[in-house]
Amino acid sequence: MRRTAFLCLALACCFVLRAQEPAAPTCAGRIVAAAELERTGVEAWFGVSALDDATFARMQGRSYRDGCPVPRGELRHVRVLHVDFAGAIRTGELVCHRSVADDLAGIFRELYEAGYPIERIELVDRYDGDDERSMAANNTSAFNCRRIAGTTRLSRHALGTAVDINPLYNPCVAVRNGRTVVQPEAGAPYADRSRPFPGRIDRDDLCYKLFRSRGFAWGGDWHSLKDYQHFEKR
Repeated sequence: MRRTAFLCLALACCFVLRAQEPAAPTCAGRIVAAAELERTGVEAWFGVSALDDATFARMQGRSYRDGCPVPRGELRHVRVLHVDFAGAIRTGELVCHRSVADDLAGIFRELYEAGYPIERIELVDRYDGDDERSMAANNTSAFNCRRIAGTTRLSRHALGTAVDINPLYNPCVAVRNGRTVVQPEAGAPYADRSRPFPGRIDRDDLCYKLFRSRGFAWGGDWHSLKDYQHFEKR
């Protein structure tokens, strides 16, 4: 009886201690207080690692579907910090191909240090791999094993070499069968690029300059359609 009571007490103490520990940096969307940043240093919140079992499990049947052309070992988990549109510092995470992982970690580090606003950076699995839902939430994301909307071709996101930045404010605009299609649909007010608004990506924007400096192409430069949120590397 005494041993059982002791074990119960030890477990209870363990849970209390764990509850007092700061949340893991990989918990996307968590606000990081200035005092915590001062204690840990910024470097601790940025990193590139192989996919652990827990992250890969989150992706199953969502962003990582049957027939995905990229094996797990080629993907990387990227941890970052970002500043949201209210000025709060938050944690973020992306999954991408290993060939662009260091590029993305470096770009997001520079965007963070510049105070560049990004609404959220969560895995698209948070939205069950639904690209429209993720974009409508203005979620910045990278890997998602899916086809290009309206086609049978795999997106560069399926290869892990593309990223969409603040997609609600930087929608994809295309003309199909004489009709203008905006994705996400909620991004229609931001399809007009003639007016300024926070988060708008153009050629004078820091985000554009950083991605281009590392060899990424911008969807806003395309002629067949304009995908203002999209950067990819081949």
